[in-house]
Amino acid sequence: MTVPLFPLHNLVLFPGVVLPLYVFEQRYRALLLDTQASGEPFGIVQIVETSEEVSTPFHERISRVGTLAHLQQAETHEDGTSTIVVVGGERFTVQDFDFSKPYLSAEVALWPLEDALPGQEEMVQASARKLLSDLLRLRPTEADLIRANAPEDSMLLASFVAGLLPSLSPQQREDALRAPGLLDRLDVLLGAVPRDMKLMN
Repeated sequence: MTVPLFPLHNLVLFPGVVLPLYVFEQRYRALLLDTQASGEPFGIVQIVETSEEVSTPFHERISRVGTLAHLQQAETHEDGTSTIVVVGGERFTVQDFDFSKPYLSAEVALWPLEDALPGQEEMVQASARKLLSDLLRLRPTEADLIRANAPEDSMLLASFVAGLLPSLSPQQREDALRAPGLLDRLDVLLGAVPRDMKLMN
């Protein structure tokens, strides 16, 4: 499948996460119009290197792994800019780029998480509980709000925590998105918890 790409600096979209965006560049205004007309999702990928850091072409400075963004709301303002809300869908890998539109597009292949092996489900659930516990300790003043909004599903919980862990770097978010299976993703996120926090536990 071919999807428009919306590259963002230092941002990784995870499945199930709701993300508000402000669309102001002309090329992304065109992307939004095409997305609204087709009803199909677009892809969000992380910009891993800026033009200030390297002089390579734009498409060589973005991640080859991203997440489909399903448009939920869109409000266009008088100046032509838009405020939109998307929700993360399936993970994908970029197979090839398409330069035929004002914005960058790509031929992508969906990349679902590997199924848990027999006996791993309990490990997944235990890791998810540990991750939520660590997050609550890291953000004690928001504990009640976090508990109220934390999903029960382990995959959605991993996505939820990935957006709230204050210690998580853009590269660690990228590593978490790229993790082959859910247990691997949880391990990446747990590995991002500060060492003193692990000792407290």
